[in-house]
Amino acid sequence: MTVIIPDIRRPLPTNMLLSLTQCNFSVQQAINAPIDVVWSIVRQFHNPKAYKMFIRTSSCTSSSNVVGSFRHITFVAEFPTTLSIERLDEINDEKHVMVFSVVGGDHSCRLPNYRGTISLVECNEKGGGQKRTIVTEKYTVNVPEDSNEEETRYLVDTLVGFNLWSLASVAERISA
Repeated sequence: MTVIIPDIRRPLPTNMLLSLTQCNFSVQQAINAPIDVVWSIVRQFHNPKAYKMFIRTSSCTSSSNVVGSFRHITFVAEFPTTLSIERLDEINDEKHVMVFSVVGGDHSCRLPNYRGTISLVECNEKGGGQKRTIVTEKYTVNVPEDSNEEETRYLVDTLVGFNLWSLASVAERISA
């Protein structure tokens, strides 16, 4: 599969209206697995299928998580969009933080200027000492012209929630 890298330096078309309203929210998921297990899955920017749902195919410009890498994702037929082009903006293995942006594809029309920050924090369960990881995806996204803040938040919270639930399922199976 050929990876299409958008030219993010070119100016926006003059007929493109940008929304002035932004949503800034976050979704959390507690996972019954150590942070190292969860991070080993999340940090695979080049392989979002490791845990993200609804992906049919994906390819990436780098398999080594180089900041500035792009991934090209096509979604399953039942998904409301077909294509997302995403850029890795930051990755910090010490702090367990990854930041990415949706920069192209029809997914960027539904979620304009989406920027997600995924962060992990480990905590110990009381008593048994079982390690748990709290994963948070904070996001900022413009509200599309044909939508409102409530609908946009519902859509993104649902998608992120499904992905974090799937991450929990994968990580807990690995650490069982």
